[in-house]
Amino acid sequence: MKVYDLHCDVLYKLARAESPLSFTNSPLLQANKIALEAGEVALQLFAVFVSEGFPKEKLFLEAMRQIEFFHTEIVGKHENVVAIYEWEQLETLKEGQIGAVLSLEGLDMIDGDMLRLKFLLAHGVKLVGLTWNGANEVADGASEISGTGLTSFGEEVVEFLNEQNIIIDVSHLSEKSFWDVLPKAKWLMASHSNARAICDSSRNLTDKQIKALIEKDSPIHVVYYPQFINHIKKPVEIQDLVEHIDHITSLGGKHLIGLGSDFDGIGEFITGLEDASKTQNLVKQLIKTYSTKEVEGFTAQNFGRFVKRISKEEQN
Repeated sequence: MKVYDLHCDVLYKLARAESPLSFTNSPLLQANKIALEAGEVALQLFAVFVSEGFPKEKLFLEAMRQIEFFHTEIVGKHENVVAIYEWEQLETLKEGQIGAVLSLEGLDMIDGDMLRLKFLLAHGVKLVGLTWNGANEVADGASEISGTGLTSFGEEVVEFLNEQNIIIDVSHLSEKSFWDVLPKAKWLMASHSNARAICDSSRNLTDKQIKALIEKDSPIHVVYYPQFINHIKKPVEIQDLVEHIDHITSLGGKHLIGLGSDFDGIGEFITGLEDASKTQNLVKQLIKTYSTKEVEGFTAQNFGRFVKRISKEEQN
C-alpha cells in the first residue's frame, strides 16, 4: 500500500557523517532508497535540521549544505527519486517513483533574517516547522518554558509563509506557540506528533490541540519514536502506535491521520518497524482494525486531499 511519510532526518545524517554515506543503500540510514522502495514509500519529506550547539554563525551554511545533499545525493543520483516543487506533481508520479520534498525543522538557521528564509524556500521547501525544541527568534519550541510563544518577527514569518502557501508544521511548537500560530496560519499540520493522552510528552498533542487541528481540517501525522508512544513499556510494539491512531480517530480525526516516521532522527525503534523497509508491517496491523479505504487514507490519501486544496488555492 502506497505510503506518504512526512518526516525523516536523512539530510542531517548525510551532512554530519564523518565519511560519505550512500543514500542508495547505506545500512546507517533507516530511510535509504532501497528501504523506502521496500516499504512502498511513494512520498518522503526530507527535513533540513541544524542541531542545537552548532556554531550560530554557521547555521545557515549548514542548512544550505543539507539542501545541496538533497539535490545531489538524493535526487541527482537516482532517476526514480523525483523532486516535488509543486504539490500537483504528486498526481504525475509513476509506479516505482518516490516523490522527494524539502522541509525545514526549525528556523534557527535564518537568525531573524527574512531574506534567508526566502532563499531557503526558493530551493523548493514546501513545509516549515518554526522551531525545534528550544526557542529562537520566531517562537518557543516544545521544551522551552519561558512562555513567550510566537514573537512579532514570528508573526511576519507566518504571514509570509501564508502568502507562499507553505505548510506550517506545529510538531515542535510549545503549547503557547501552538495557540498563537493556530488562528494565523493558512495551512497547518503536525508532521510527526502523537497523542499526549496516551503518552505524556511535551512533543505530543493534547486532546484540545488535536480537536483544534481537526476543526481547522489540518493533518495529524503520528511518529514512530517509542518515547512518544509509550515511555514506560519495553519493548514498544506496532499496536502501541495504533492506539494513538485509535485515540485521534475517537476525537473525530480519522480523515486527517497520516504518518511521519522520524527515521534517521531516532535511535530507538518500534519492534517490527526499525526502518522504512518495514513500513508495510504497520499497514498490516492497521488492516486488522480499519477498512482498506481507511488505511489508504492514513498512509497517503488523507494528506493527498489536503495538498490538493493547496494546489487549488495556488491555481486560483
